[in-house]
Amino acid sequence: MCRLLLLYHPHGVEPAGHLDAFRELARHSREYQGHGWGCAWLDGDRQWRLYHDIRPVWEDTESVFPKTPLFIAHARSAFRDEGIAIENNMPFSDGENVFAFNGELRGVRIKERGRIGAEKIFNYIKRFNREDMQAAVERGVSVIEKRTRYIRAMNFFLANRDNAYICSWFNEDPDYFQMRETEMDGVMVVCSDPYWEHAHTWRDVPNRAIRSVRIDGK
Repeated sequence: MCRLLLLYHPHGVEPAGHLDAFRELARHSREYQGHGWGCAWLDGDRQWRLYHDIRPVWEDTESVFPKTPLFIAHARSAFRDEGIAIENNMPFSDGENVFAFNGELRGVRIKERGRIGAEKIFNYIKRFNREDMQAAVERGVSVIEKRTRYIRAMNFFLANRDNAYICSWFNEDPDYFQMRETEMDGVMVVCSDPYWEHAHTWRDVPNRAIRSVRIDGK
């Protein structure tokens, strides 16, 4: 299953060092995370910018990304090694929202458009948005749970220009699926795995938690 990283600071964060650490944790993950990767960030006009590469994240070391209030990265581990194509790499975006997912759902009984399961979940959650994305995320997750035979994990970041939503949800293997969080020099960090542990204390993101973070740009 995939690996996730979210960085937030109201006055901007330089992603480079964090991304280098993310590359290494993806490279050494117990499951292969080399089916491409991608990231999304807010530019100075609070517009989404996206980058995707089909190479493993640890091989794409030349890419440089600007200081930004919000940065989201996703390293892909394709389910059953299927659908390996750059258009299936996250984060997905509809122009207003971006979405990055980690998990596995079995026996999902929903009908939604999308090339892969994660894109279907993204589009399905947006169905419930009535100018309140927090409520849409909560409602969408609740309905998906009821219409799914078994959820191994359903972790995701969904963000727009004003808020980021963090969903932590798993039913097994917390060592692998439980996200961790910390603060580094004022930067909020949420990641699938801790890094720089010698310098920072990491906390478990509670299971079955849905959180929102207000995004205040410069």
